[in-house]
Amino acid sequence: MTKAIQKITLSPSRDIPFNKLVLSQSNVRRVKAGISIEQLAESIAQRTLLQSLNVRAVVDTEGNETGMFEVPAGGRRYRALELLVKQKRMAKTQAVPCVVREGGIAEDDSLAENDERVGLHPLDQFRAFQTLSGAGISEEDIAARHFVTPAVVKQRLRLASVSSKLHEVYAEDGMTLEQLMAFSVTADHTRQEQVWENVSRSGYDEPYQIRRMLTENTVRASDRRVQFIGLNAYEQAGGGVLRDLFEHDDGGWLQDIALLDRLVTEKLKGEAEAIAAEGWKWILVAVDFPYGHTNGLRELDGKPADLTADEQATIDALNAEQAKLETEYQDADELPEEVDQRLGEIEAALLAFEDRPETYDPAGIAQAGVFVSIDSEGQLSVDRGYVRPEDEAPAADFDVARGTDASLTEGQEPGASATRTAISVAGGSTEPDEDDEDPARPLPDRLIIELTAHRTLALRDALAENPAIAFQAVLHNFVLTAFYRFASSGSCLEIGLRTPTFPAQAPGLRESVSAKAVEVRHEAWKARLPKSENDLWDALTALDGGAQASLFAHCASFAANAVYEPANRYNQGRVSAHGVRTRLDQADVVARAVGLDMVEAGWRPTADNYLGRVTKPRILEAVREARGESSAQLIDHLKKADMAKEAERLLDGSGWLPEPLRLVDSSAASVEPEGEAGPLPEFLADQEDPQSARNDDPQQLDAAE
Repeated sequence: MTKAIQKITLSPSRDIPFNKLVLSQSNVRRVKAGISIEQLAESIAQRTLLQSLNVRAVVDTEGNETGMFEVPAGGRRYRALELLVKQKRMAKTQAVPCVVREGGIAEDDSLAENDERVGLHPLDQFRAFQTLSGAGISEEDIAARHFVTPAVVKQRLRLASVSSKLHEVYAEDGMTLEQLMAFSVTADHTRQEQVWENVSRSGYDEPYQIRRMLTENTVRASDRRVQFIGLNAYEQAGGGVLRDLFEHDDGGWLQDIALLDRLVTEKLKGEAEAIAAEGWKWILVAVDFPYGHTNGLRELDGKPADLTADEQATIDALNAEQAKLETEYQDADELPEEVDQRLGEIEAALLAFEDRPETYDPAGIAQAGVFVSIDSEGQLSVDRGYVRPEDEAPAADFDVARGTDASLTEGQEPGASATRTAISVAGGSTEPDEDDEDPARPLPDRLIIELTAHRTLALRDALAENPAIAFQAVLHNFVLTAFYRFASSGSCLEIGLRTPTFPAQAPGLRESVSAKAVEVRHEAWKARLPKSENDLWDALTALDGGAQASLFAHCASFAANAVYEPANRYNQGRVSAHGVRTRLDQADVVARAVGLDMVEAGWRPTADNYLGRVTKPRILEAVREARGESSAQLIDHLKKADMAKEAERLLDGSGWLPEPLRLVDSSAASVEPEGEAGPLPEFLADQEDPQSARNDDPQQLDAAE
């Protein structure tokens, strides 16, 4: 016998005057959560009551209805209505839609109403905000109506603009909200879908990885080029900017790199035009100049511009104020914040006076030039006063009797250029594309040059810090030249202090730790030495032995050359045809002696300086060596550009180095003087088996042959 289905009877609804309602003690909500009562009241005022109250009749002791009703479910709505009555925005007799409940337990009803409430899926909220925006409601009004900030509305609208295919994935829990946020960086739906296809298959789907892939062909707003021209100038010129509304993005990413470079070049040339009015013969403009670009150029001696009477008065006043404050608070354990701030301002102002422009002899200006570029902070960098060898005035051109340059035309003032200043823009070099998948292909010559340029600079710095080793290396060079027939090229020090130039400019070379250390040391010695070489001998004589040794090491270090050069491959192998050390092999000997470590010298493998320049098999080999096979397998399916970037992240902090930068612990053959064999100099005697010609790095030998 089938059981009869019990029919459900719904509770009736009634409009009950508000003054007949009271809040029930059976309401289970005790803790405040969600939007405030004030916000709910505003919502009711805008939209009326969207949800009825759940009420029960209040009865007396005999069970008779009293005409009052208590509210066990809907207490927050009741309090919002109560607030509107107090504010006289609603009559206390206003009829309120109510569902009148009989039977059951009041607390159970209150709990069930809250348990059964389901908030919107975030995607539904995004789309709803988008609908309101499409209806003409401003972001500010949407924010006010739904009690959020305008920034939140902007974020939700941005998320609503992501590809609908990705919305579907998100709705099915195929991606996280954080991942969806990352995709909102760009409005290009095709690119969003391409990136999702890649990251969902690879497992490299962290939000930061998604953002990086979406912005890989852009320039960050923190780039010094952007700082130089200003982001507003780029946008006013029609350039697009990608912005991240969910994380700090340093101003976003610029999409039109060609436009950025054009604006930078135009501004640099404009600055150069202004500088040209000073009368310089030439001006070279570039975003950045390679390390050592002033080598071989004579630098004019300039002197700081004289202070005006007003400037001197300002300096005197600042010094007096500084002295007064320091005296007044000399016994204080801690300076008051405003005093500390003021002392900092005074110090900055005084330093600004010290950094005054230099003035030059007008005759020197007429034959010298200027380098105009951008510094690392995005500020204009102007380096004046360099004379090229071809612009040096012949001695005969100087009229001793008149004390002027005879090459000047009649009536021409010194410093006034006979022709308009030549302004040129320095360009960069490019490399041909190579087969990306040949694992047997040796490292490209240019890459080896760049890597060994870094090593040479680090070797110079390390050599300068070891006077004894530097002295021995120079002595070794002299002995080889004087006593050994086949050793004329067996030293990595090109004695005579001919500083070798780097045939290729490695990325980041100028900003490297080694370059900065060498520059600081050089400037310190330059300040100690006399201006005229006529006084140099006496100045050197006055130095003690330690200072002479340090200066000797510093000068000797400039001759170090550990750069691989394809044109001289015959001179760079581990040993020459005569069984003696060659230049690169000797560079290893000196590097071991000074304890050169390229990791400590600051070199790190990046996509720019190595990983993006080699084949995919070499990238995987590097990760495998540093992090193991499992790490290599994580990226072996990626395209080369993505693989290089992920490898950079994986190799960070590993201390891994490519072969040309490793300290090879190889033995080398001893050098024999004419007619008889002899041991190596004492400071090289600790090398393993000096009579052998063993090679521990066949790849480098192959590259050099």
